[in-house]
Amino acid sequence: MQFSESWLRQYVNPALDSGALGHAMTMAGLEVEEQHSVAPAFTKIVIAQILSAEQHPDADRLRVCKVDAGTGHELQIVCGAPNARAGIKIPCAMVGAELPPAEAGGKPFMIKVGKLRGVESQGMLCSGRELGLGDDHEGILELPADAPVGQDIREYLDLDDQIFVIKLTPNKADCLSLIGMAREVSAITGAALCTPKWNTPTTGIQDKIKVTVENKDLCGRFAGRMIRGVNPKAKTPSHIVQRLARAGQRSISALVDLSNYVMLEMGQPTHVFDIDKLSGDITVRWGKAGETLELLNGQTVTLLGPDSSGKTQDAGVVADQTGPVALAGIMGGNHCAVSDDTQNIYVEAAYWLPSAIQGRARRFNFSTDAAHRFERGVDPQATVICLEYLSSLILEVCGGQAGPVDDQILNVPERKPVRMRLARAMKVIGIPLTNDIVADVFKRLGFEFKQDANDVFVVTPPSYRFDIEIEEDLIEEVARMYGFENIPDQPPVASLKMSAKAEAKRGVHLLRQRFALQGYQEAVNFGFTDQESEQRLAGVAEKDLIKVLNPIASQYGVMRSNLWGGLLGNLKANLNRGASRVRLFETGRVFKRDTSIAEEAGKVAGFAQPQRIGGIAYGAFVPEQWGSANRAVDFFDVKGDLERVLDPLHFVTQTAVHPALHPGRSANIVLQTPEGMLNVGWIGELHPGLQQSYELPQAPILFELDLEAIRELGLPAPEELSKFPAVQRDLAVVVKQNVSAQSLLDVMTASKQNFVRSIELFDEFKPKTGSSSMADDEKSLAFRVTLLNPNETLQDPQIDAVMASLLGTVEKKCAARLR
Repeated sequence: MQFSESWLRQYVNPALDSGALGHAMTMAGLEVEEQHSVAPAFTKIVIAQILSAEQHPDADRLRVCKVDAGTGHELQIVCGAPNARAGIKIPCAMVGAELPPAEAGGKPFMIKVGKLRGVESQGMLCSGRELGLGDDHEGILELPADAPVGQDIREYLDLDDQIFVIKLTPNKADCLSLIGMAREVSAITGAALCTPKWNTPTTGIQDKIKVTVENKDLCGRFAGRMIRGVNPKAKTPSHIVQRLARAGQRSISALVDLSNYVMLEMGQPTHVFDIDKLSGDITVRWGKAGETLELLNGQTVTLLGPDSSGKTQDAGVVADQTGPVALAGIMGGNHCAVSDDTQNIYVEAAYWLPSAIQGRARRFNFSTDAAHRFERGVDPQATVICLEYLSSLILEVCGGQAGPVDDQILNVPERKPVRMRLARAMKVIGIPLTNDIVADVFKRLGFEFKQDANDVFVVTPPSYRFDIEIEEDLIEEVARMYGFENIPDQPPVASLKMSAKAEAKRGVHLLRQRFALQGYQEAVNFGFTDQESEQRLAGVAEKDLIKVLNPIASQYGVMRSNLWGGLLGNLKANLNRGASRVRLFETGRVFKRDTSIAEEAGKVAGFAQPQRIGGIAYGAFVPEQWGSANRAVDFFDVKGDLERVLDPLHFVTQTAVHPALHPGRSANIVLQTPEGMLNVGWIGELHPGLQQSYELPQAPILFELDLEAIRELGLPAPEELSKFPAVQRDLAVVVKQNVSAQSLLDVMTASKQNFVRSIELFDEFKPKTGSSSMADDEKSLAFRVTLLNPNETLQDPQIDAVMASLLGTVEKKCAARLR
């Protein structure tokens, strides 16, 4: 929102200078993003009149002007402007004047007595650009005929007037007008508020246009009137042109300027139609399939079409009997625009529901001041007031005769009372408040309120305050009016103590460091993902998805139930940028439905939010080098990475099927805990179908672990070092190829033989067809058994008994035989 200080002070004039006023607005939540004078600093430039303009004797494009600058004697100034002529009044820079620099950061331009082609010049006649008033430098700036000669140009044009640029938050739609800003400044400073005054137009004709509003979900109020016999070529009053310019609006024509002026001053966008270009009655409705409209900006739009997310979205229109003539609440159509030939007009002011305007302008790839206001909310109670104001200005400037106002109230929102507890306000803001302080705030804001015996205020918000809906909104208003800078800066008071480090639990930062040491880089992704990826990776039905009510983008529409969707997206992005080897991991929460979860601090009823750590490996198993053959990373490479990261925890993998993983190359990760086997996650190769969907040349290896489970280490148990040597024996057995080595290890470990400290697999042999005593469906597995007796040296009979027992166990339970 941009406006000049002089315009604002017409309605509210607090006893504050420009700097203090800007600070007060910022401290009340109306951030002054920029504040500057209308024109940059310059000196000794006055109003002058050209008495004569003669051709320069030695230059075709220069004129020698005699100028009266109010000094009592004529000045001779050489000027090259094509519009320099006798009789006009212009800005004149006197000798010694200091003009603004031609470019930012440059030095000011000093005016001295000089000679141009041999003729002395005693000053300079200035264009608007040279004064910093715009980019027009084709000629000198012409001033009104009644401009007083000799007066300082800054004073005459009020060039020290301040321009305020306010950065409004989306909820402050009531401040998108000068009256709205004046209301706020009046409430902040306590200065009196003066509303605009005008003469209510008299009805000179009885002509009406029939308007039918077909859709109440589009238009809540529609008002309009006819005005006949206007003069569209009338000149817009200079003070209105000046205010529009200082608000960032250029002057177009009287009818358009006045409509824009009312919008900026009152906050109500309006539109003016050329009646003679309309065909029959007017209908307000949603656009129909196949309808198009050429807008004032020359763009032709299709009214029923897809929005940014691909969903079909309709747009509201004002239509006559031949079709749409305006895009409701956004922009008028070119077909019925006013022009220099317009004689009869229809002036319209309406309340368009914010939900009917939101997103429509963005769909057509442009934005307008009207749409910006309507989609945030415009005061529906001021519709006719603003229509009367605009009509009065049109009749005053352009003449004509006005018809009666046709006002249809169809669907105006009801402002429901909002309750605010005094105790709650004190707790949230953190300051002591009294009923009198709060009552004074609401009075200054113009809120109607009641107060009950329990220190509860019941406030009925004004029609222009769409942002007052809940108790916290009223608390915010109290804090704003109290003054953010008046709220004391009190640090929290709490006892400080050093928390003991959890000896039995590993920190997540240590896990991050270990993954980094294995060559993985950490990724950070949103907790949201797209619905299609979530269903493919998790294999859940659509009804089980946790959908986001207001997603920030279409690809973030559901909550993730695993970390792989984001990591696959990261992998794809890296591959698109030329990476060939990628190692990534991420820690974060995943979200699943769980009816057993009750509501408590940090938890939401019905939803589990466990923390997970997941990763992805793609490309070569080691960076390219001469010392080893290049091959793709596989299941066992990543399993080895996890073993090194999770040490001293020991885990095993068990074949299992996951919808996102290759059916024959995926497994559960199971921890061996004192309480038994605990399933903590998944590891495996990406499913071939998903590899094709993500267009990956090679299948990556994925893993995901329950973070809390792998952080639990337990307390270390000290053990005395043995004085006696350990003994190692090898045991090689033959089993069927479908028997896993882990099953033999489990069986031997479960037998709990005395003196056995560890059993490790160190060799596997699969024979070639017909080249061994083993069958083609058999394999040989060799285990190294470490034995130790802490009390004495082991003897061969003891060792042999243990090995025989181990062999007997695998023979019985795994159908193994000694090789």
